[in-house]
Amino acid sequence: MIPFNELITDNLPALVVVLPLLGGLLATLVGRFAWLWSTIITGSVFLLTYTLFTAVQAGPGMRYEFGNWPYLWGIEYRIDLLNAFILLVVSGIAFIATIYAKLSVEDEIPADRHNFFYSVWLLAITGLLGITITGDAFNVYVLLEISSLTIYALIAMGKDRDPRALTASLRYLILGSVGASFILLGIGYLLMVTGTLNMADMHAQLMAMPEATQNRTILVAFAFLLVGLSLKMALFPLHTWLPKAYTYAPSAVTAMVAATATKVGVYMAFRFLFTIFGYKFTFVDMPSYHILIICAAVGIIITGLTAIRQTNAKKLLAYSSVGQIGYIVAGFALANPQGVAGSLVHIFNHAAMKGGMFMALGAVAYRVGGTNMKDLRGLGKRMPLTAGCITAGALGLIGFPMTAGFISKWYLVQGALAGGSWLLAFTILFGSLLAVIYSWKMIEAMYFREPEGKTAEATEAPYMLVLPTMALIGLSIYFGINAEFTAGTALKAAAALLPGGVQ
Repeated sequence: MIPFNELITDNLPALVVVLPLLGGLLATLVGRFAWLWSTIITGSVFLLTYTLFTAVQAGPGMRYEFGNWPYLWGIEYRIDLLNAFILLVVSGIAFIATIYAKLSVEDEIPADRHNFFYSVWLLAITGLLGITITGDAFNVYVLLEISSLTIYALIAMGKDRDPRALTASLRYLILGSVGASFILLGIGYLLMVTGTLNMADMHAQLMAMPEATQNRTILVAFAFLLVGLSLKMALFPLHTWLPKAYTYAPSAVTAMVAATATKVGVYMAFRFLFTIFGYKFTFVDMPSYHILIICAAVGIIITGLTAIRQTNAKKLLAYSSVGQIGYIVAGFALANPQGVAGSLVHIFNHAAMKGGMFMALGAVAYRVGGTNMKDLRGLGKRMPLTAGCITAGALGLIGFPMTAGFISKWYLVQGALAGGSWLLAFTILFGSLLAVIYSWKMIEAMYFREPEGKTAEATEAPYMLVLPTMALIGLSIYFGINAEFTAGTALKAAAALLPGGVQ
């Protein structure tokens, strides 16, 4: 009989996905303990992914074949440093967001839907983790649909506070379905050419084909995947679903989705462009990085200018998120060690900063009932911890020294200069200037205006909301001071993705 510890260790990759899947299915049956159940599940998943990360960090990676089928025919999970890092980010954010969700959900969603909410919540996390860990292209699509459908439902649950959540969810559903269709068609065309759905084998087949870049089927697949992935990660100008989805979703949903969903979309782009097509095909034979860099750079500027005009703090941060995706995409499109590392570091840093800021705004909504700029007036006096978290997060978005955002932008500027792209380096710095302007709108309202209306009577949010918020913002500050873990991991992952690394 196999010892229990050995059984767990041998099946770690499967448990990372199976545990939240079963947890989500059972969440409807646990009555008023749904939140506690979800917290236990997400906490356990975080421990599993941490164990998985440490194992991969110390070794060459892991492979897990389901049902003893050979990987060419069955579903294989393949874990390297890249997706082990993303798994750790997603599971960690999910755990902290679940703790935060208790009071926020009780305030914003009717009690008779709480069990359903946590069930859908865990299934959304299942999809995001599954996309990140699988090595099968069609399995990516299936898990993408699981995460997308559940996130649509989570956003729509904000309708009791604001009916516009329904139209925001519908818009996301329509555009998300278009993006998923492009991805499915791209995968289908690749299957026609390679005869396999395993990502590693797809790459091997494509590299073995003479003049693959002249094959129309491969070119169409590449184009479809690029469009579909751009929609899923909200790359400008295919970002129009994001601002309203983030603004009108329940506070806990906004925090979790903003910190994880688009980051998993970026991970999918990493996996398809680097692992399946490979560096030479994507960045040399098919220099798609020109398109990606142009979209990223224009998005940084346009969405920064748009954020400045917003009167709702959640919508301001939503447009800011599109610009931050631009930084991430520009980094990996540079396809050099500093750029790719900067992109990977910013995935974590932005998740911590923006997740914490959306949580802080959720705390404001809990006390004041809204997140318009007028609701922030005098917040520094009435809710000093919450206001402090918003300010610290804003400094990170700007890229202020000793914040995580500074580390990201340092690597991204280095990558742009190493790639000879002075204009992109200027764009990154100009984006920081725009971040100063739209962040100042919030800081000025919180510290240089007198509280009025409900804000004048507000007190600090409950610690069940404040502590998870402080945890994420604290991480963004800690890893801005000591970036050895995040930057070191990102540099190793970048080295493996680029020429000479292990595919």
